[in-house]
Amino acid sequence: MEKWYTYEPGKVKEKGKDRMRFELGDTMVEGGAKTCALTDTEIEAALLMHPGRWKRAKLALLESICRRFACQTDIKDGPVSFSYGDRAKLWREDYEKLKKEVALESCTVPGSVSGGSKKPPYFYTGMHRNRR
Repeated sequence: MEKWYTYEPGKVKEKGKDRMRFELGDTMVEGGAKTCALTDTEIEAALLMHPGRWKRAKLALLESICRRFACQTDIKDGPVSFSYGDRAKLWREDYEKLKKEVALESCTVPGSVSGGSKKPPYFYTGMHRNRR
C-alpha cells in the first residue's frame, strides 16, 4: 500500500483532507514521511470514522500524532539540529485544547437547541415546593 502525501491549498475552503492538513499545520508534503506527520489515507480514514464531526476527527488525528512523536528525541549533528520535542509539545497543546472544547460541546442540556431530548429536565425550579 502506497502512502500519499498531498496538499492543495486551493481546497482549504472545503472540509476535507487539505483543510485538515492546513488546520494541523501538516502542509510540508514535499519531503513525504520525513516532513509530514500524517498520510492522506490516515486523514481520510479519520474523516470517515467521524462523519460530520470535524472536531472529533481532528482530535483523533492529533492523538495519533502525539502518540507517534512522544518517543522521538531531538537530534543534533554538527550545525544541523531537529527539535522534535518542540514539535510534539505544540501538537500536545493543540490536542489538550481541542479535547476540552470537544468535551464541552458534547454536554447537552435537555430540551435545548443543541439537540437534546424534548423531555422536561430532571431538575427544575421549584421542584421542592410542597403543593399541599
